[in-house]
Amino acid sequence: MGDADVHGSGTAGEGRVPPPGDAPTGARPAEAPAGGEHGRGTPATAGVDRVFLALERELAVFLRRARAQSGEMAREVHPELEPAAYGLFVRLDDTGPQRATELAGYFGVGKATMSRQLRALEDLGLVARDPDPADGRASLVRLTDEGRNRFRRVRDARRERYVRKLADWDRAEVAELARLLNHFNVRFEG
Repeated sequence: MGDADVHGSGTAGEGRVPPPGDAPTGARPAEAPAGGEHGRGTPATAGVDRVFLALERELAVFLRRARAQSGEMAREVHPELEPAAYGLFVRLDDTGPQRATELAGYFGVGKATMSRQLRALEDLGLVARDPDPADGRASLVRLTDEGRNRFRRVRDARRERYVRKLADWDRAEVAELARLLNHFNVRFEG
């Protein structure tokens, strides 16, 4: 979410549909036909449930910002890192050592892509491989002390940005946002 408004104020061209009661000043709220939630809209949106259209648009804004922020944060960990590296740090810090194949499956990428990303992190001294005690032919990837320290410093700074950006939110609203995002993520896992 970076320095952008958490409530999803989209940029021009993103076609943001404000939630009911959240229309920008001077804008007419989206009208739904009597007896239903479906708007007439443009030919591309005719018959589309406007609530789900709004959800899709807000998620697009959220994901665009998340991708940009992951890139920024990866570079804060180390200037040579790709944006995808930040997700690897989060996963390894949350779960501990994992096989490269498990990481590839979790992120939905091929083994070759994961191997390339891990090799770059190893070359920078941010991850290491240890023999898997359950299978001597395999190895487990883990964060090095340097990798963990760099990652946690950046993660803690990000959390401070969230605290500042959401300072005017009630803590119950923040907790509800986290709960709803978790519910959404669990629903879409696997």
